[in-house]
Amino acid sequence: MSIGIGVLVALTALLFFFAPEGFYPWAKAIHILAVISWMAGMLYLPRLLVYHADAEKGSVQSETFKVMERRLLRGIINPAMVITWVFGLWMAWKIFGFHGGWLHAKIGLVLLLSGVHGYLAGAVRKFAEDRSEKPARHWRIVNEIPTLLMIAIVILVVVKPF
Repeated sequence: MSIGIGVLVALTALLFFFAPEGFYPWAKAIHILAVISWMAGMLYLPRLLVYHADAEKGSVQSETFKVMERRLLRGIINPAMVITWVFGLWMAWKIFGFHGGWLHAKIGLVLLLSGVHGYLAGAVRKFAEDRSEKPARHWRIVNEIPTLLMIAIVILVVVKPF
């Protein structure tokens, strides 16, 4: 999946340089694809941590979760977040001139989502080192945060209430 997104981004970069008048719809499409990928990972990773928290340290199951978490974070979530930010900021500047209360609120919520991303990345590191002390219940609660942020962000983008 990362390779596909990378190819799409590379082709879009060529479009940016050689046919800039047609760049916006492609930038928007890549932004949406990256957001979907980022959110898929942000919804799945805490669920993996729920199960990992219940696995015995050093067990085959725990070691499998470590591999799954690392690959999900490095192969999908991290690149998707970067692409989301790059194309999102370009559109905020080029299309909206960074104007609009809804846009400022959206950027603020995306910053919060990025903070949750960082928190989850730190958790993956702790689990990889068998240092995680949080119970599965904690990760069940954390699992709801990306969903709530996503709902608010989508409403801001579509409805533009202010």
